Amino acid sequence: MTLVLNLIGVLVFVGGLLFSIAWHELGHLSTAKLFGIRVPQYMVGFGRTIWSRRKGETEYGIKAIPMGGYIRMIGMFPPGEDGKVTARSTSPFRSMIEDARSAAYEELQPGDESRLFYTRKPWKRVIVMFAGPFMNLVLALAIFFGVWMTFGINRTTTQIASVSPCVIQQSENREVCKAGDPVAPAKQAGLRADDRIVAFGGRPVADWSELQKRIRDTIGATTVTVVRDGQRVVVPVNLIENRVARTDGHGGYVKGEYVTAGWLGFSPKNEIAALSFGESVDHMGEIVDGSIQGLVKLPAKIPALWNAAFDGGEREPDSPMGIVGAARMSGDIAALDLPSEQKFSILLNVLGMFNLSLFLFNMLPLLPLDGGHIAGALWESLRRSVARLFRREDPGPFDVAKLMPAAYVVAGVFVCFTLLVLVADVVNPIKIT
Repeated sequence: MTLVLNLIGVLVFVGGLLFSIAWHELGHLSTAKLFGIRVPQYMVGFGRTIWSRRKGETEYGIKAIPMGGYIRMIGMFPPGEDGKVTARSTSPFRSMIEDARSAAYEELQPGDESRLFYTRKPWKRVIVMFAGPFMNLVLALAIFFGVWMTFGINRTTTQIASVSPCVIQQSENREVCKAGDPVAPAKQAGLRADDRIVAFGGRPVADWSELQKRIRDTIGATTVTVVRDGQRVVVPVNLIENRVARTDGHGGYVKGEYVTAGWLGFSPKNEIAALSFGESVDHMGEIVDGSIQGLVKLPAKIPALWNAAFDGGEREPDSPMGIVGAARMSGDIAALDLPSEQKFSILLNVLGMFNLSLFLFNMLPLLPLDGGHIAGALWESLRRSVARLFRREDPGPFDVAKLMPAAYVVAGVFVCFTLLVLVADVVNPIKIT
């Protein structure tokens, strides 16, 4: 049964992945057709074509490797300086440029002269290239808000789950009290499991993140107001200074980092609760902020990823993960001993994070990513505007093809990184608990 559930989880992710790719390319396709650009191909996947059908001027199909997709637009790059698209050169870098230019025109037909991508105004090209990642963002928002506002999220509350019997520094990584350990302030004050803290120091607290911060900012005597058996009880407490884990600013902890702060000595309860629209917006901001930070820190995680892949090192929970790892994780989630609706919501969240990552990654201003083409169109618009301002000759379209050598380098780096993540996902995958 576990194997069947695992397989179902993998299939759900693969189905969601294919839909996400098709949805992304649909954004490019629809806006390209809107602006009159001819699109000969719309493909989901890479490699050998396993199914295709032509409708009008466009061939729609599915390829064997579900690692991405593409649409082919006529005239992605302007002609060379000689006005031709088939000029050749013995220079390897020049050949890259000319190969890219030739590919952009290889299906040119009579009448296509007015339907080339590069002939469209820069703002139209920006829309066409942005539409793909934007579709992933829309899908991510739909998934996240749908899950958060219906099923809810697992969040930390201000209700006490357990009270620490003694003072233990979190950096000691132990749970058993030793002889001579002082009594924890919460236990000494008489706080109990299931008490819900509603005020700290006489001021109401809205959530765990706020309560955690106020506890850590306080050393000495104060009061905690709790709801116990339906009654509000004011409990005097005397907080002490202790060595505790550093927080991430959102109620969570940063692994392996510790600070000295105020300490009361209890563990909060977690619960699954639906969010309001406003709370969902705030939570989405936290998710986006964390995702951007993760993208910025990605290069710094490569050594640990290499160690996990080839030297048997520990795989960090926030380690980069590829499609294989995500599919494997989805299978593990489906096999967990949890209610079906909870497993389904987790799988949807995985798919939502995948789409958010696709949006952020594709917006990097690097070729061959969509963000690179957007940057090229914006640069063209800027230099044409400057030329008009100073009454200079129109510099013409910006030749993005000249950046293809750099694009091949970027693509090579991406391929190497993808292979590294693939190895790590196979030999040392991230575990689900």
